[in-house]
Amino acid sequence: MRLMFRYLKKYRLISILAPLFKMAEALLELFVPVVVKNIIDVGIAGKDTAYIVKCAALLVLLALIGLAFSITAQYFSARAAVGFSADLREDLFRHVSGFSYNKIDRMGASALLTRLTSDTDLAQNGVNLTLRLLLRSPFVVFGAVIMSFTVDAKSALISAGAVPVLGLVIVGVMLFTMPLYKRVQEKLDGVLGHTRENLSGVRVIRAFSKEQAQTDEFAEKTGALFSVSFFAGKISSLLNPVTYILINFAAILLIYTGALRVDRGLLTQGAVVALYNYMAQILVELIKLVNLVVTVSRALAGAKRIESVLAEQTDMAYPETGAQPDFTAPAVEFANADLRYGENADLSLRGVSFTARGGSLGVIGATGAGKSSLIDLIPRFYDVSAGEVRLFGHNVKAYSAETLQRLVAVVPQKAVLFSGTLRDNLKWGDPNASDEALWSALEKAQALDFVTAKGEGLDFMIEQGGRNLSGGQRQRLTVARALVKNAPVLILDDSYSALDTATEKAMRAALQNTGARLIITVSQRTGSVAGCDHILVLEDGALTAAGTHASLLEESPAYAFIHSCEEGGAGVA
Repeated sequence: MRLMFRYLKKYRLISILAPLFKMAEALLELFVPVVVKNIIDVGIAGKDTAYIVKCAALLVLLALIGLAFSITAQYFSARAAVGFSADLREDLFRHVSGFSYNKIDRMGASALLTRLTSDTDLAQNGVNLTLRLLLRSPFVVFGAVIMSFTVDAKSALISAGAVPVLGLVIVGVMLFTMPLYKRVQEKLDGVLGHTRENLSGVRVIRAFSKEQAQTDEFAEKTGALFSVSFFAGKISSLLNPVTYILINFAAILLIYTGALRVDRGLLTQGAVVALYNYMAQILVELIKLVNLVVTVSRALAGAKRIESVLAEQTDMAYPETGAQPDFTAPAVEFANADLRYGENADLSLRGVSFTARGGSLGVIGATGAGKSSLIDLIPRFYDVSAGEVRLFGHNVKAYSAETLQRLVAVVPQKAVLFSGTLRDNLKWGDPNASDEALWSALEKAQALDFVTAKGEGLDFMIEQGGRNLSGGQRQRLTVARALVKNAPVLILDDSYSALDTATEKAMRAALQNTGARLIITVSQRTGSVAGCDHILVLEDGALTAAGTHASLLEESPAYAFIHSCEEGGAGVA
C-alpha cells in the first residue's frame, strides 16, 4: 500500500484537514445528548421555559457549526480522493503505455482496462470514505462510551461491552470478504474481455451465426461473476443485521437497567435519554463503519491489482541518448533473428537473415508465415529472442525511442483512426506538418477524391475508430498518416487488402516518389510485391527464398504456387 499512499502526498494538507474537520463535527455531536439531558432534567422538570429556549438555541447553533464543519470536510475529502484517482490513473496509463507489445499480450487488454477504470474508481471511493469516516466513526464510538461514563458509569458498561464484540464481527467479515472481492474483479476481467472480443468481432459472429453460442458463453461468464459477487454480498450483508441485533440488545438492556435505576432514584429520566442517545450514536457510527469496511475491502483488492501493474517493469528499455543513424549503411539488416511470443511459446521466426540497403522490399508468405512478426521487429514492437536487427548501421536496441520512431513509419495491418478531425489524425505523423504536406500525403495515398467529396476538407470529423468511413477509406488515410511522417523507412503491412486493383496500382506508383530510403510491402499477393526490387518469401517463420519476382517464379515453389493461385493456374488444385 506504500506505493498507493505516495499519490496522497500531493494532497497531504487537505487529507489531514478533512478528518480533523470531521472529528470537530463529531465532537459537537457528542455534546447534543448532554444538552437534551439538561432540557429534560432542568428545563422540563423545573418548568423553566427560558432555559429550554436557550438550550434549543444551543442545539441549533451546534447543528449549524457542525454542518459547516461537515461541508468543509466533505469538500477536502472529495478533492483529495478525486485528485488521488486522477494522478493514479494518469500514471497508470503512462506506465501501461510504456509496456511492450509482448507484456500487453501477456497481461491482457481487458485486465488493464479494468485496472484503469473499475479498480481506480474503487480506490477513489475507498480514499474518500476513509478520509471522512476512518477517524470520525471510531472517535464518535469511543467518545460516546466515555461520555456515557460521565452520565452514569454502571449503565455505560453496557455500551463499553458492546463495542469490542461488534469490532470482532467487523474485523472477521473484512478478513473473509477481501479475497472474495479480489475474485469478483478477476471474474469482471473475464466478462470485459469477452465483451470486448464480441464487439470487435461482431461481423464474424454474425457471418457464422454464432450469436447464440456467444450469448451462452457470456451468460456463463456473467453467471460466474454473479455467483462470486452474490456470495461476497451475502457475507457483507451480514454486517448490518448482526450489528443491529447486538446494538438493539444492548439498547434494550440499557433501557431496562436505566428504568430500574430511575425507580430507585439513582438515575434521572434525562440521564436515561442521554445514555440511549449515546447508544444510538454508537449504532449509527458502527453502521457507517461497516459500510466503510465493505468499501475499503473492495478498494484494497483493487489497489493491490493496480499495484501489481505499477510494479511491472517494462521489458523493453531505451537508452536516453542513443545512437545516431548512419545513412550510408544498409537500411535494415537481420542477422539470425529469432522471435517467440512468451517464454514457453514456439518460435514465430527462426534464423532470419537478410540485408536491405534501400529501394523497395517485398515480404510475402501464407497466413501465419511470420510476415507481421518480421516487420514488427524493425520499429521494435517486439525484441528478438536471439540474433540481431540493425537499422542504419546500429542495433535497434541502441536507438532512443524518439529516434527509432522518427526513422520508421508503419501502416498497421488493421487500419486504426481516432475520433477527431482529419487534420488531427494526419498530424500524428508530424505535429508540425503544414496543410500543403497533408494534402500531398492524401494525394499520394489516393484519398484526395473522397476527402474532397466530403466537402469539409481537413476539418472533416472522423468518428471513433473511423466508423463513418469504409474499410478502403480508412486504409488510405492510415497510409497518408504514415506518409506525413516522412520517415526513411516506410512499412506497409498488408495495406492494400481493402483496395481495388486500380487504386492499389495507382498508390504503389505514387509511393515510389515519397522520398523514403526503403519501402517494405507486406502482402499475401504476388501482385502487390511483384514490382519490388527484392522479395522475401517466408514459410512457417523461416526465410526460404529471396530474389526478384522473375527469379522467384523459377526458384521458389511456394512463391510460384501463390502466384499460380492468383492467376488461376494449375496450382490451385
